[in-house]
Amino acid sequence: MYEFKFADIGEGIHEGKILEYNFNVGDKIEEGETLVVIETDKVNAEIPVPVDGIIKKLGPKVGEIVHVGEILAVIDDNSEKDTTMKDFEEKDSKDSDKSDEAGVVGKLEVSDEVIASSNETYNEQTPSKRVLATPVARKLANDKGLNINDIKGSGEHGRVLKTDIENYSSVSNNENISINKYEIPKVDAKNNDRREKISQLRKSVVKAMTISKSIIPHTTLIDELDVTDLVNFRNSHKEMAKTEGVKLTYMPFIVKALVRSIKDYPVFNSSFDHENEEIIYRSNINIGIAVDTPEGLIVPNVKNADQLSLFGIAESIETLAQLAKERKIQISDLQNGTITITNFGAFDAISGTPVIKHPEVAILGIGKIMKKPVVINNEIVIRDIAPLSLTFDHRIIDGADGGRFMIAFKKYLKDPLLLLMS
Repeated sequence: MYEFKFADIGEGIHEGKILEYNFNVGDKIEEGETLVVIETDKVNAEIPVPVDGIIKKLGPKVGEIVHVGEILAVIDDNSEKDTTMKDFEEKDSKDSDKSDEAGVVGKLEVSDEVIASSNETYNEQTPSKRVLATPVARKLANDKGLNINDIKGSGEHGRVLKTDIENYSSVSNNENISINKYEIPKVDAKNNDRREKISQLRKSVVKAMTISKSIIPHTTLIDELDVTDLVNFRNSHKEMAKTEGVKLTYMPFIVKALVRSIKDYPVFNSSFDHENEEIIYRSNINIGIAVDTPEGLIVPNVKNADQLSLFGIAESIETLAQLAKERKIQISDLQNGTITITNFGAFDAISGTPVIKHPEVAILGIGKIMKKPVVINNEIVIRDIAPLSLTFDHRIIDGADGGRFMIAFKKYLKDPLLLLMS
C-alpha cells in the first residue's frame, strides 16, 4: 500500500481546502494523473499521484482542510507496506494543529515522504542544545526571519509549535514581541454588524504584509518623471504591436527600465539574511507584477526579464495577469521573485507607499500618468508626468543608494529608444 500525502508545494503554503476529487475509492489511477484539486491561499493546485494503482481510501472530504504531510489517499500499488489510515480515523484532542507534526517534503510531482518530527530530549542542564520544535515550526520561523531559540514553546516538553511562531515577529533590535495582543473588535447585533470569514488568499496577504512590516524597516522615496517621449512612443507603436498579437501597455517599458537599473545597482536584486548578517545577491532577475484579482492580490513574476524583448515582456505580463485572475496561475509563477512593481495608476491613484514583498528588498510604485504644466527653458508647457515611489529595505539600502537607483531608473524610462538598445 502507498500512502500519498499532501506535499509542501512551497511559498509558505501549509494547508489547503479540498475542492474536488477526480477519482473515487476503487478507481484505477495512473502516475501523473490529478487525484485532487486543493484550494490554497495562492493557487488552486492540481495534485498528481506518483504511482499506478487502485485507490483504497481517500483523505479529507470535499470542503475540509488538509495540512502538509496529511494523507490524501491510500493506493494499492502492489507494494508490501500496509496502513491503518490513522491520520483519517484518529484526532489528537490535545493538539489541533496537525500540520505541526508534518515536515517539509520534496517536489510536488514525486515526493510523499514527511520529515520526521524532532526527537530531541529536553535537558535543562544543556541550554545550548537545539530547541525542541516541529519541522513546520522551524521552517515557518526561518521564513519569518525569527530566531526559534528565543520563542517559548507551548507544546509538550516546551516544543515550539506553528502557532507559537505565528504569534511572534522579529523586530530590528532582535527582540520578539507578541502580535496577538490586540483588542478583538466586538460585533453589535443591534447595528446589524456581521462577521465574515476571510478567504485563503486574504489569509496569505494578511500574513505576508504582517511579516513584511514587522521585519523590514521600510523607507520610501517619492518623485516625478516627465514621460512625454515614452507616451508618444507607445502611442505610435501600440497599433503595430496589435498586429503582432501584443497589447502594449506602459508596464513592459517599466520592467525594461527596472532591469537596466538593477544591473547598475545589484543590491536591489537581493535578499537579506538577518540571522547570518549576509546579503544574498540573486543571479536571475524575476520581476514581480502585482495583480488585482476578485479574491485579492497575487504577485506572479516575469522570469529572467533581462533576457526578454519588449514584446516578450508584454506577452508574459498579459499571460500571467490573465492566469492570476482566473486562479489558474502555477505555484512556480509565484516563486523566486526578486523585486516587485505595483501600478497605482491602474486604479486612478496618483501615488502610494507600497509594502515590500518579503524576502525581497524593494518595491516600485507607479502612479497615474497625468498632464501637468511644467517649466522648460523658462516657458510653461504641458507634459505627461508619472509619479514614482520606491520603497526599500533600509537595513541594507541607504537613502543615498535609493536615490541613485531612482535617478538611473528615470534615465532609462524617459528615453524609450535607450531601453530598446538593451
